Amino acid sequence: MSNHRILVTAAGGQLGRLTIDALLKLVPASQIVAGLRDPAKGTDLTAKGVTVVAADYSKPETLDTAFKGIDRLLLISSNELGQRATQHNNAITAAKKAGIKLIAYTSVLLADKSPLGLAEEHRQTEAALRASGVPFVLLRNGWYTENYAASIPAALAHDALIGSAGEGRISSAARADYADAAAIVLTATEDQSGKVYELAGDDFYTLAGFAAEITKQSGKTVPFVNMPEADFKGALLGAGLPEGLAELLANSDAAAAKDTLFDDSRTLSKLLGRPTTPFAETIKAALKV
Repeated sequence: MSNHRILVTAAGGQLGRLTIDALLKLVPASQIVAGLRDPAKGTDLTAKGVTVVAADYSKPETLDTAFKGIDRLLLISSNELGQRATQHNNAITAAKKAGIKLIAYTSVLLADKSPLGLAEEHRQTEAALRASGVPFVLLRNGWYTENYAASIPAALAHDALIGSAGEGRISSAARADYADAAAIVLTATEDQSGKVYELAGDDFYTLAGFAAEITKQSGKTVPFVNMPEADFKGALLGAGLPEGLAELLANSDAAAAKDTLFDDSRTLSKLLGRPTTPFAETIKAALKV
């Protein structure tokens, strides 16, 4: 069992909290540190025996303090589009100062060649990691099934699942699958530096197939309606989404039409030692909410 002191950044987010839970199954709570912008929001983590510290990507001084005495760092990518490369670089710089022995970074599937608009900041971060001299491992996460499951309430309300992915194949997995994988890598006894994990679900679906599963489980007919990227973005804006997020989702869907979110290497399930969570299970969970 690993005895390294592990810090998870962005631990207040969904992936961060799931990764903390996964780590708690593998190592004692005394080895785990949760970095949050606002430590006051980590009382649930403190209750589990996890050390909670302030760690804000935009405030390098908090990172310098938080990273002292840390052996391994999970750098969860920021959700602030346009600022991520700078924020991540702040974390990498602080990690180097602190003498951290391994950075695990949550990148995006096939980042080096992905046409996704969000991939560029991941490529910039990967380049910064290579230039830093700090040992690192890339967790190139594919799509979270929850990204599409979040659209289920609207699809049921409007009798259609809309998007721009066409017949593109999507190999998504549950967020918890990626969290478990991160925990396994962070606690591995085998050297992880230099490894690149292309992580995706075992099986794939099209959005028409996703809509068919919603129909099957809900009992309400929900067809998939494919739209041009600009129209899909307009619909998202009309639903109240901010410009940046609408642009991201529409761009990602249009890229998915070209199989950008497809991968059949099964690297994730091999790392987990179990199958990834079927998308039907994530739909079932979403319908219960």
